[in-house]
Amino acid sequence: MTQKSDCQLPYRRIVVKFGTSLLTAGTKRLNPERMASLVNQLSWLKKQGADLVVVSSGAIAAGREKLGLAKKIGSIPYKQVLASVGQGRLMNIYESLFDKQGITVAQALLTKIDLSNRHGYLNARNTLLALIELNVIPIINENDVVAIDEIRERKFGDNDNLSAMVANLIDADLLIILTDIKGLYTADPNRHPEATLIPVVKKIDADIEKLVSGSTSGLGTGGMITKIEAAKLATVCGVTVVIADGREAGILQEVAAGKDVGTRFLPVKSGLDSRDRWMLSGLRTKGKITVDSGAATAVKKNNRSLLAAGVKAVEGNFKRGDIVNIVDIKGQRLACGITNYTSEELQEIKGLHSNDIAAKFGPDFSLEVVHRNNLVVV
Repeated sequence: MTQKSDCQLPYRRIVVKFGTSLLTAGTKRLNPERMASLVNQLSWLKKQGADLVVVSSGAIAAGREKLGLAKKIGSIPYKQVLASVGQGRLMNIYESLFDKQGITVAQALLTKIDLSNRHGYLNARNTLLALIELNVIPIINENDVVAIDEIRERKFGDNDNLSAMVANLIDADLLIILTDIKGLYTADPNRHPEATLIPVVKKIDADIEKLVSGSTSGLGTGGMITKIEAAKLATVCGVTVVIADGREAGILQEVAAGKDVGTRFLPVKSGLDSRDRWMLSGLRTKGKITVDSGAATAVKKNNRSLLAAGVKAVEGNFKRGDIVNIVDIKGQRLACGITNYTSEELQEIKGLHSNDIAAKFGPDFSLEVVHRNNLVVV
């Protein structure tokens, strides 16, 4: 096995996401020159000692080109056919380009279902980490042949969010989302020429989310809004995220070296273990618990368990042991955790103090709705 050199970059483990519009250079077919440029940059990062994982779109575009179809096909089965035909072609191009650099790549097709189950999550994690240890670059795509979420272009299931899940999965230091725009602007630059680039975002709040509502881009399923969703998911788990223009020469080297290009989203937490990252991913979230200000302070600032007395409202249908989001009265997500109550039980005991719960249900009922050991603060 090839021994790795010490990483010469500020980030050791990096996930890079390529969108369809980038890989096709804005056309309806994969652009070999663009892909070669990106692979050359990845190879340079690899030779600096970086651990790399690539999340790549482009299978449907490759399938359309292979079959000689000029028009888009709207129905889901035909898009799945295009993905099936195109995925092999996409990987063939990557393998050919990386072979020239002496680098081995591996294909990994994932779906939300694969990662929703804790065992599946760990299996995927172990496989990817083993590939990294062997100096192989995993190239990941949504399994479009079976994943209906992606084909229907829903928000969850696009490769932007998949890249964030992968970054969390392998404990990445940096997620680079390359697109055909320089980063996040104060307004849509296609409609507002006076818009300016935002170089750094310390926290993704409601104001940041408003900037991208309704934005779209190119041939892919993800517009800027899905990139912000991905950045929010990754940064809350301790990953730095950069959205940058993949058309710029040497962009990957500049981002990985920490230079001021694109928009950099700073991590809001660090040191989370795999279990906490999985819980925060939202893959298995079954409901939502709204709490009052006192409970919000106890959970967010004082590292306390959530008690029934602070619960104001319950949404969703969940069982004991399910993961739920905990939000304040404004709807702001505070934490997520494993509930000790079903949604029906919690509807009965919300607002009750511990003594009242014991008197009503007996001593076997847990006093904590979510114990602090099973709770992750956002």
